[in-house]
Amino acid sequence: LYWTAGTFEGHPVQFLAATGATSVAMNEGQARRLGIDYRVQGKPMVASTAGGNIRAWRIKLDSVKIGGLEVLGVEGAVLEGDSPTEVLLGMSFLSRVRWREENGVLQLESKL
Repeated sequence: LYWTAGTFEGHPVQFLAATGATSVAMNEGQARRLGIDYRVQGKPMVASTAGGNIRAWRIKLDSVKIGGLEVLGVEGAVLEGDSPTEVLLGMSFLSRVRWREENGVLQLESKL
């Protein structure tokens, strides 16, 4: 498991890097605390999780920033209920940066 501090939409967030997650994902409570009006701005969808299918909302995050790396227009998802317990830094962010594991540390860098 890899933890990293970052921000999205200017709000500080503790992310759990999750290569198995399609997008940046969070639960409803996390979205509310971060001021994301997902029911208005999001599009209803069904998310497939380890626990089965769950109602969710697809959202677009203007900016996700980890250290000096900023990625604009990142797809996200808000899942109904209390899961995931952590904000997942999924492939909608990770696929747009270069990343590798080195000595137990996840290294992120720009693809440019």
